[in-house]
Amino acid sequence: MGTIEPKNVQASAPPSETERSSTLPALRPAPQPIAPKRRWWIWGMTGVFGLGLAAVVASQIWMGAPPVVATETAALAPVTRVLAVNGRVAALSSVAIRPVVTGTIISLPVAEGDEVAEGQTLVQIDPMAQNAIVRQAVAGLDAALVTRQQATEAYERAVSLGANVARTVVETAAHSVELATEEVARQTAGVDQALIGLENHTLRAPLAGTILTLDAEMGQLATPTTTLLTLANLGSLLVEADVDEAYATQVARGQPVILRLAGETANRDGHVSFVSARVDAATGGLAIKMDFDAPVSAPVGLTVTANIIVEQRDAALSVPRTALRDTGGGMAVFVVKDGTAQLHPVTVVDWPAARLIVTAGLTEGDAVIADATEIVEGQAVAVEQP
Repeated sequence: MGTIEPKNVQASAPPSETERSSTLPALRPAPQPIAPKRRWWIWGMTGVFGLGLAAVVASQIWMGAPPVVATETAALAPVTRVLAVNGRVAALSSVAIRPVVTGTIISLPVAEGDEVAEGQTLVQIDPMAQNAIVRQAVAGLDAALVTRQQATEAYERAVSLGANVARTVVETAAHSVELATEEVARQTAGVDQALIGLENHTLRAPLAGTILTLDAEMGQLATPTTTLLTLANLGSLLVEADVDEAYATQVARGQPVILRLAGETANRDGHVSFVSARVDAATGGLAIKMDFDAPVSAPVGLTVTANIIVEQRDAALSVPRTALRDTGGGMAVFVVKDGTAQLHPVTVVDWPAARLIVTAGLTEGDAVIADATEIVEGQAVAVEQP
């Protein structure tokens, strides 16, 4: 029988404590370090609360103090009432040149800006058709003259025969002379009319001046509704402007005016020379003209600022427009008395200006609040120190 050899079995030593801890899984995670809690929101809320508390305290202090106001002391002083308008430089005399016939422009011997003499040719319109009319009128006149000559000779022969010719023959011959004479007169008028029509084809300067605008060109068809050029006498310039109808009754001829041309800093003296008697219903404007006291050289159409001196007072009380309060029943101003704002009804001259003349309700020495905005009757105020 065979024998079974026993196997070599080596007994292993039990694992150490270290090995057991490294091989066995942990039953729960290892504890982590605890982070400190964030408390920044607490500080933010504290800051907001502090700012709000400071604002409440500041507002209580501010509301308890009277507002500081600027004042001016009412005093008599020279006052000038001025009406400011804008106008434009214009020529004393200006005319728009339009043809009275229709035709093609064949000659244009002038240019814009040229100075021309009275009667000088400005535009020539093709006269060929009118020349034919003239020739026809002249031919008709020649025929009428021949007829009149024949009638005159026949009448003279009849008269020379005396009693040998019937009276009716003489009367008929005389009547023929009369008819021929009338025809000559008619044909003569026709020639004159044709010549006038021919002259109308040549446009001449009605006055000496300067060509301001030229809207004509060679070969252009000109009609009576076409303005070919504008001619003006620039020897004397003035200012044209419109005044609002609300102040139409305040402007009169002879009132002094302070004029300033656009682009200049110096003022020029002038006066109102013309005031229209009619207000334009479409615009509500009253046309006026102002003359320069001294000759001026400026382009026509230049903008001019004009201050019309409507009234001058040697001594008057005035207040800034901002000091006025509309009470519904009239105007009033606030006067500081005993540290409070007291409302005083006043009468003013209503005018488009920064300062208005006070005619009643104010006395010299009154401390008027310069700006009545948000001021109430009886309110305590503190006067701003200069």
